[in-house]
Formats: sequence, structure tokens, C-alpha cells
Amino acid sequence: QVQLVESGGGLVQAGGSLRLACAASGRTFSRGTMGWFRQAPGKDREFVAHVRWSGGSTSVAESVKGRFTISRDTAKNTLYLQMNSLKPDDTAVYYCAVDYDNDYVYDSWGQGTQVTVSS
Repeated sequence: QVQLVESGGGLVQAGGSLRLACAASGRTFSRGTMGWFRQAPGKDREFVAHVRWSGGSTSVAESVKGRFTISRDTAKNTLYLQMNSLKPDDTAVYYCAVDYDNDYVYDSWGQGTQVTVSS
């Protein structure tokens, strides 16, 4: 199994920016997909964005399109989420996860990092 550790969360004012990182260690993978998800209090976990590890193609949820950018550094085995123009509705715990087989089943998850956007 791969171990995933998120960092970069915090408190920011509306309109501000944060950059999340997710460092992967342990099992290596040259294919597969890594994604970001979030869960706000009292709500279900929702998809934010994903990137194919090989090739780098991305997909981003409509709710964050144009504001969030997902990227990866394959040499560092690190996933990133650049979040700009943050809104209070973006407040949530953000999780990274890996789908080893590109079958939309995420097999390993990080512990999450809290993002709080104040109005």
C-alpha cells in the first residue's frame, strides 16, 4: 500500500489562495490516478479533481473549475492542488487518494487536511 500525507491546509480569507500537497511513499506506481476529495461538516465526501499519473490528463469538478488546479510531480511522488479565489463554501477537510487501476475505485487515502475559508 502507498502512504499518503497531505499538507498545506489552514485558515484563509475569502478570495485568498492555498496550495495543498500530498506526498506518496511506500508502494510505487507508474500508472493509476490520484485525486483530491473534500468533505464539509454534515455533507457527503465529494470529488474535487484528479490527474492521471502517466500522461497528466486532469479532470476538475464544476464547482471549482477555473479556481482550482491539480498537478503532480512524478519525480517527487507528490500531488498538488492549487486553490485560488477561495470561498466559504470551500471549507472542508481535503483528502488525497490513489486509484491504482484507473477504475474509479480509490484504494488508498490520506488522513486529510483542514481548509477553512472565512467570509
